[in-house]
Amino acid sequence: MDPLRLARARPEPAFTVTFDGREIEALPGRTIAAVLWAAGVTSWRTTRVGGRPRGVFCGIGVCFDCLVTVNGRPGQRACLVVARPGDTIRTQEGTGHDDT
Repeated sequence: MDPLRLARARPEPAFTVTFDGREIEALPGRTIAAVLWAAGVTSWRTTRVGGRPRGVFCGIGVCFDCLVTVNGRPGQRACLVVARPGDTIRTQEGTGHDDT
């Protein structure tokens, strides 16, 4: 049996966010990390040294591995930020600032 039906829940409709130019469906209340994972995206940051891929590690906002740029603001922890309709999310390279 569907748990939403059992609980008689009436969730709000899905909406879209944009990740690196690609539209992704998001469910209300999900963090950006959960939205990206549900879309099959497991890496959305590269390290400053070596450019190694990173995604969710701790999932509770302690480790800073899941940093993304949201609506032009770098350094946002994807595991803590709730996705909002129309959010523009980008892979964060290094610090997310112009490091040159």
